[in-house]
Amino acid sequence: MESPANPYPLLDSLAAPQQIRHFTPEQLGQLAAEVRAFIIASVSETGGHFSSNLGTVELTVALFHHFDFLQDRIVWDVGHQAYPHKLLTGRKDRFPTLRQHHGLSGFLKRDESPYDHFGAGHASTSISAVLGMAKARDLQKQDHACIAVIGDGSMTAGMAFEGLNQAGYLETKNFLVILNDNDMSINPNVGSLQGYLNQIMSGQYYQRWRDRIEHAIKAIPLEGLSKGVAKAAKWSEESIKRLMVPGLLFEDLGFRYIGPVNGHDLNATSKALAEAKEKMKDGPVLLHVQTKKGYGYEPAVQDPLKWHGVTAFDAESGEIIKVQGDPAKPAPPSYTSVFGKALVDLARRDEKIVGITAAMLDGTGLNLLQKAFPDRCFDVGIAEQHAVTFAAGLAAQGMRPVCAIYSTFLQRGFDQVAHDVCIQDLPVTFALDRAGIVGADGPTHHGLYDLAYLRCLPNLILMAPKDENELRRMLLTALYCGHPAALRYPRGNGLGVTLEEPITALPVGKGELLREGTDLLLCALGAMVEPARRIAEVLAGEGISCAVINARFVKPLDGALIHAWAGRCKAVVTLEEGCAPGGFSGAVAESLADAGLVKPLLRCAVADHLIHHGDPRRLLEEEGLSPEALEGRIRNFFRDI
Repeated sequence: MESPANPYPLLDSLAAPQQIRHFTPEQLGQLAAEVRAFIIASVSETGGHFSSNLGTVELTVALFHHFDFLQDRIVWDVGHQAYPHKLLTGRKDRFPTLRQHHGLSGFLKRDESPYDHFGAGHASTSISAVLGMAKARDLQKQDHACIAVIGDGSMTAGMAFEGLNQAGYLETKNFLVILNDNDMSINPNVGSLQGYLNQIMSGQYYQRWRDRIEHAIKAIPLEGLSKGVAKAAKWSEESIKRLMVPGLLFEDLGFRYIGPVNGHDLNATSKALAEAKEKMKDGPVLLHVQTKKGYGYEPAVQDPLKWHGVTAFDAESGEIIKVQGDPAKPAPPSYTSVFGKALVDLARRDEKIVGITAAMLDGTGLNLLQKAFPDRCFDVGIAEQHAVTFAAGLAAQGMRPVCAIYSTFLQRGFDQVAHDVCIQDLPVTFALDRAGIVGADGPTHHGLYDLAYLRCLPNLILMAPKDENELRRMLLTALYCGHPAALRYPRGNGLGVTLEEPITALPVGKGELLREGTDLLLCALGAMVEPARRIAEVLAGEGISCAVINARFVKPLDGALIHAWAGRCKAVVTLEEGCAPGGFSGAVAESLADAGLVKPLLRCAVADHLIHHGDPRRLLEEEGLSPEALEGRIRNFFRDI
C-alpha cells in the first residue's frame, strides 16, 4: 500500500530505466500515475512547461517499456514534451532546480544525460535528426531502433515532411515516427493537415478494415492468375484502401501507418508500440497517437494555452501565484501588448496592413489583431520559412505585411528574409519579440543573434526602441519606409512612459542625443539606453562627463551623429543586449574606422559563447550587462585610458 510519506514509491525505486522493461501492466499504470502526480507537484513550485508534458506521460512510460534508450535512439521534437523522459532517466532529484541558474534544463541537452540523444528547443527537427542517426547506424553495421516523437504542432513545418520524404524513399528499417497528435502547438493547430488528421481520427475503423482488405487480397492465389488479373487485384487493394481512408498520406510517403491510438490508454499504446516494433523490421513506420494537453489536471485540460508554460501555482486550486507588486504603482504594459495594440490602431487606418505569425498569436500580441480583423491576421502554424515568403507575396501585391515572430525563431526563416524579401526590396515589417536574454528557456530561445544576422542583409532597415513609445513610432516607420524593416524589442514590461498620440514616424537612420559630454560617449541601443542614461548621471557625480546617444537604428547607422560626439570625447562605449560578433558594436566600430576616428572602444555586449538558462537578471550580471556591472566596467575603462 502506498505510504503517505512517499507518494512516488515506484518512481523512486528506479535505479535505471531499463527496469521498466520488466514491469507488469499494473506497475506501468502506477508508474504513469506517479510521474503525472510528480510533474503537477513539482512544476507548481518551479513553473515550467506543463500541459504538453502531462499529455506525454503514458506514451513515455510505454516507450521505456519496449525500448532501451541506452542502445536505441529517441529524439523528442520540442523539448517541452520531455519532462516524463527526464524523470524516468534519473533526474527526479534535480527537478526543484528546473529552468533555474545552473539547474535542470527545461529542454533536452546532450551533455545533461546519456539518454538525451539530441537537443531540442525549436520545433520540427526530430525526423531529420533521427533519420541521420538511423543512416549512421546502418553505415556502422548496427541494428538498434531510431525513434522520433513529433507533434504538439511540429508537423505543420515543411522540414518534418522533408524528413518523412527521404525516410520513405530510403525505406529505412528500424525507424519509427510517433505523431503525438494533441490538436495543439501553443495556440490551436491550423492548416489543412490538421483537418486531415481529424479525418483519420473519425475513420476509427481504418486499422480493422485495412487488415481485412489485405487478408482478403492475399488469399487470392495470384500465381495462378494472369498478369492482368493479378495487376487488377493489386489495383483493387490500393483503391479500396483509399476508399476507406482519406488520402493515406503517410503510406504514400512510404511509411506503414498504425493508428490512431488513444495515447492515454497504456495497454493500447503498449500494444501499438509492440506492433510497430515488428513492422519496423521491414521499413519505416508511423504511429499515430492521440493525446490531450494537460491530461490528468483539469484546469490544464480546460485551458491548455494558459497552462502551456506557467509560473508557480497552487496545485490544489489551480490558481496561478502572482508576484505581488506595489498596488499604488501598476506595472507598465508589456512591449508585446503595446505592439499588439499599436498594430490594431494602425490597421484601422490602413486596410492594407495585415499580420502574420507562426503559431504564436498570443505570444506576439497578434491575437488582438485577430479579434479586430480576423480576415487580415494569419497564423501559419510552426512554419517560419513559409510565413516570411507568404509575407513577401503579400507585399509584392501592395499589402503591408507585419511578420511578428520571436527573435530566435526568425533564424529559421533567414534564407527567406534574404532571398525573398531583401533581395527583392519588398516592404515587409519584421516585429521581433523576445530579443536579448530571455531566461529560463536557455540558449535555443535567447534572442541574441538578430542584429548580427540581419545587419548584413541589403535593403533592410534595422532598429530597436529605447521604450514602449518608441516601439510604436518604429512600427509606423517600418510600415511606410518602403523597404524591408525589422524592429527588435525585449520580453517583459516597458518603462511606463507616456504613449503619445498620434503615433509619429521617426526619420530613418537618425539617432537621438540624450546627453552631452566630453569624456565618454555612451552609444546605446534598445533596452540598454535607459541603463546608459542612468550610468551617465552616476558618473557625472564622480566628475566623469558622458555623452549619451540612443542609436535607434543599427542600419542605417547615424554615423554623422556618432562621429561628431566621438570626436569630442576621449573614448567610446557601445551597449547592446546582443552578441558581440557582428552586432551593433561591430557596426559602430566599422563606422568609426571608416571615418578615420581612432578612439579607445569598450564593447559591452554578449561574448562569443552560449548563455544557458536562468534568471535574466543574473545572466545579465554574469555577462557584465546589468546596470551595476556596466557602471563598474565603464568606470574602470575610463580610469585605464
